[in-house]
Amino acid sequence: MAVVPHVLLQSDADQQETLEWLDALDAVVKNEGPERARYLIERLIEDLRDSGVVLPYSANTLYQNTIPTADQPNYPGDPEIELRIQAYLRWNAIAMVVRANKHTNVGGHIASYASSATLYDVGFNWFWKAPTADKEGDLIYFQGHSIPGIYARAFLLGRLTEEQLDNFRQEAGGKGLSSYPHPWLMPDFWQFPTVSMGLGPLQAIYQARFMKYLQDRGIQNNEGRKVWAFLGDGEMDEVESRGALGLASREKLDNLIFVINCNLQRLDGPVRGNGKIVQELESEFRGAGWNVVKLMWGSNWDALFERDKKGLLKQRMLEVVDGEYQTYKSKNGAWVREHFFNTPELKELVADWTDDDIWKLNRGGHDMFKVFAAYKAAVETKGQPTLILAHTVKGFGMGESGEAQNTSHQQKKMSLDSLRAFRDRFHIPVSDDQLESMPFIKFEEGSPELNYMRARRQELGGYLPARRRKAAKLDVPALTAFDAQLKASGEGREFSTTMAIVRMFNTILKDKAIGKNVVPIVVDESRTFGMEGMFRQYGIWNQEGQKYIPQDHDQLMFYKESKDGQVMQDGINEAGAMADWIASATAYSAHGVQMIPFYIFYSMFGLQRTMDLCWAAGDSRARGFLIGGTAGRTTLNGEGLQHEDGHSHVLAHTIPNCVSYDPTFSYEVAVIFQDGLRRMYAEQEDVYYYITVMNENYEHPAMPEGSEADIIKGLYKFRDGAKSKGPRVQLMGSGTIFREVIAAAELLRADWGIESDIWGAPSFNELARDGQSAARWNMLHPLEERRVSHVEAKLKGSEGPVVVATDYIRLYAEQIRPYVPNKFVVLGTDGFGRSDTREALRDHFEVDRRWVTVAALAALAEEGKIERAKVAEAIAKYGIDANKPNPLFA
Repeated sequence: MAVVPHVLLQSDADQQETLEWLDALDAVVKNEGPERARYLIERLIEDLRDSGVVLPYSANTLYQNTIPTADQPNYPGDPEIELRIQAYLRWNAIAMVVRANKHTNVGGHIASYASSATLYDVGFNWFWKAPTADKEGDLIYFQGHSIPGIYARAFLLGRLTEEQLDNFRQEAGGKGLSSYPHPWLMPDFWQFPTVSMGLGPLQAIYQARFMKYLQDRGIQNNEGRKVWAFLGDGEMDEVESRGALGLASREKLDNLIFVINCNLQRLDGPVRGNGKIVQELESEFRGAGWNVVKLMWGSNWDALFERDKKGLLKQRMLEVVDGEYQTYKSKNGAWVREHFFNTPELKELVADWTDDDIWKLNRGGHDMFKVFAAYKAAVETKGQPTLILAHTVKGFGMGESGEAQNTSHQQKKMSLDSLRAFRDRFHIPVSDDQLESMPFIKFEEGSPELNYMRARRQELGGYLPARRRKAAKLDVPALTAFDAQLKASGEGREFSTTMAIVRMFNTILKDKAIGKNVVPIVVDESRTFGMEGMFRQYGIWNQEGQKYIPQDHDQLMFYKESKDGQVMQDGINEAGAMADWIASATAYSAHGVQMIPFYIFYSMFGLQRTMDLCWAAGDSRARGFLIGGTAGRTTLNGEGLQHEDGHSHVLAHTIPNCVSYDPTFSYEVAVIFQDGLRRMYAEQEDVYYYITVMNENYEHPAMPEGSEADIIKGLYKFRDGAKSKGPRVQLMGSGTIFREVIAAAELLRADWGIESDIWGAPSFNELARDGQSAARWNMLHPLEERRVSHVEAKLKGSEGPVVVATDYIRLYAEQIRPYVPNKFVVLGTDGFGRSDTREALRDHFEVDRRWVTVAALAALAEEGKIERAKVAEAIAKYGIDANKPNPLFA
């Protein structure tokens, strides 16, 4: 390890004494090694603290490269060839965006890839392993705004065509390239959607953790595999970007590497104009237990550092704020000479340098030799995740059209002068008369450059990015495996749908074919959902096992952590659990093995709290079960406004491949759950399931014969009312409120002599999608036989108005109004929740059996089937306050 020149501060009261101490330390490093020096320093600090001396902690180092030049490994490749390849990549990335915006307004980004081209190219050439027949590869979370360069590389390798590049961000016709990494739009190319900033770093951490989980459970050998996440320094302001740093170090995720492109600019201007984002990030990550590698300055600085015997240059680098660094790169060499080298001593260092020499002083992220050294150090680090802070220039090479300008991020066009300067700077083979048309350029077949690119990727296993769509199918159990849930519970035997689904989970956990593939995920609420029995039987996964005797070790359901445990317990951390779930739910693609995650949570703290991740799961083509427990606005009666969910199914409906259900009875849960297993793990459809379950205990009837298919479609006949010549209604419901609907049918019969047909509607979302599909087909095929929605087909010929009640806002059931042939009345729980008894809450939200009954009578009165006086009579009979506040505004 090289010893660097000492930096002596002007404020130092005794520089000679300081030098003596530093020289002594240098001698220890040279003669006994850095570990001995580190021990001595830590011992001195420990003794001072024991003596009562207060020593403020600092996790910062100087504003210089972590790896000294003398310790830099030899570069294994041909720099000249790689520079030519980078030049072509840079040009094509710019051409793609500029050409797309000549005749469209689709947008795009140039400056981010311009600043990170070298960071990506060194990874592609020397580090990133693709999966092979006998070994899985590395996983790369590409920074979303940099993907024109990733497309440019795929184009040079023949993976993409010029037509595709010319359709960048023009995706609707099927020929274009997606604006950002989107597995849904490019399912054979992109693995992870990352442009919703903050989700990439969070998911990368949990992906690395999940790889350790697979390893510990003996499912997959992940030795040597790495997760790389490419991030922007501005992106690190997102809460999710930094929210799990402690977990990464606590779990010793040495398979995780963050590369933060510190070009010092975000979308509108400097990230930290008055500060230093590199120092801030170093302090936070190092303080959280990460290995931090600073990649600050390129090779052109090396000679200057060698001249600087007093360390003045390093001191100056530390005091300059980011806003100034940005300004330097927006000017020229003369400006830098005047304003950076701002003292006689600093000016003397560059007295024999031209302004052009000074302008060529490069930043570390643009230097392949420095990047290679940093990457090599990262992959060889053991026991810690690694952060690489790469100092770059936003819009590098774009000149007046965007280099280090506050407008760089929004730049989509370049002037002819800037294009000409870019061409000349990177030696692009495009003539003056071709500049305006911005042609794409390629290497000829058999050229040294193309052969080099292909050879590097062949050495590393193949092309990246690439995504697989399928893995080996799983032998899922038939519906008969859940026979206990299909039968009536028996008189007096009450349980909740939460207990029903937990029993089903236990069934598949015990299944010899797929039990090992099940991943139970919970956020410190296992006991709430009756899952504590899984602790002892399956264990909570912990890489270190259990080093303590749990407080409840002498009890039947004791708390058990285990190195090969199956349950993932994420603490009070819904975003982390969702990231765990996504890693598991996409394992078929990322790891070549299908896993069956079920993540159970308070339904109010699921989609509402982590909707961005839920949407990313859809884009990722995730497969698995999300279970919204204690669901509904009136079921979790004592927890108040923030806990009571009346809208998660509306949120679920916004995700096109999220299949959602609100079942009432255990047989519904069983049919839905088994169908999900079939669709996702046998048929390998790219959907995921959201199922709400409740904590209310009641008896469960047997499944109506032959209703399985209708349950899956979302509407089935629960019970026919008696034949009658009098008025009739159709009653419909879901979740726990369906039981109130069933009770309302008894009131209508007993008190008013009105018969009701009763319909279970476990999914208004699926019914709405079916209805929309039928309506669209009918519009586009006017000469063919009309298609009938499932709702219309089931209600055809039914008599009387349809009255619906659910524990969700009216919008949930209102979705099917266009497909209901009868008069349609919807009751729901619009408004803020609150604490009270279930009975009081259902009265407050006007969804209990009395309100359903009155709504049915009012609908019949409007149709002229009964007298309006009957409605008034019912209101009085049931003690309903007609003047009570509207719950929507109460």
